[in-house]
Amino acid sequence: MTADTGALIETSARLRGMRLFAQRLLAHRSFSIGLALFSIIAIFAIFANLIAPYDPNKSDYISILMPPSAEHRFGTDPFGRDILSRVIFGARASLRIGLFVVFATGILGIVVGVASAYIRPLDNVLMRVMDGLMAFPGVLLAIALAAALGPSELNAVVALSVTFTPRTARIVRASVLVVRELPYVESAVAIGAGHMRIIVRYILANSLSPLIVQLTFVFAVSILAEAILSFLGVGPPPPAPSLGNIIAEGRNYVQEAPWIAFFPGMVIAASVLGLNLMGDGLRDVIDPRLRGIS
Repeated sequence: MTADTGALIETSARLRGMRLFAQRLLAHRSFSIGLALFSIIAIFAIFANLIAPYDPNKSDYISILMPPSAEHRFGTDPFGRDILSRVIFGARASLRIGLFVVFATGILGIVVGVASAYIRPLDNVLMRVMDGLMAFPGVLLAIALAAALGPSELNAVVALSVTFTPRTARIVRASVLVVRELPYVESAVAIGAGHMRIIVRYILANSLSPLIVQLTFVFAVSILAEAILSFLGVGPPPPAPSLGNIIAEGRNYVQEAPWIAFFPGMVIAASVLGLNLMGDGLRDVIDPRLRGIS
């Protein structure tokens, strides 16, 4: 068998494995429901410019505090701004922040977790730093960091990334500690493979499953935490809409205009629920011990 034939067989096997994995995911009820729910919100957020009926920051003083109607589906706020448009653009901002937090947390978690597990002298130092960060309640740490850095979208991403990195790093570390003792890694060491090759091709590639599941939950919690930061005034500053600051703007009008806070709250709940259902489905499909339970 030639090298080209072997490579073709290996590629075909990988594609078949990916197809089977995708079929298992889509057949999982929780994952399918979560994917459908989150996809609807994501589509509205991505195509906000095309879907939103009004400029989210445009005031119309003739339409102040109008209840939901055919003209304004979600009603208007104290400045006459359309709540539906603000919720759609607010969802875009909240999902964008959550996505950036996922990327930053994933990269930092991989670097810290792999370095801690693979380079033994660094293990104690890095894990004690992670333990120190985990000693603070997550939301309080994020609020403190965001308040110290100042209200902005970038600072919210930094604060949330620092908050969620320790738990992600610990998951990566635990997975790498198991994988590095497996026979194929020992064989790679025995034949003289370089450290970077061993880490990337043999250890990290086989340690990503728990990380992927963890990052779906990080995404969900980031959306919720960003809403808390914005509600407290240390997230993205107004007038740019985010789901949290829309709720904050409506807290003084809960009795006479409950729709201002209700609709962005429902979008946050739906986003978090969808991502959690997707995470549960991923966990059940990836973990062989749980496949029979799903």
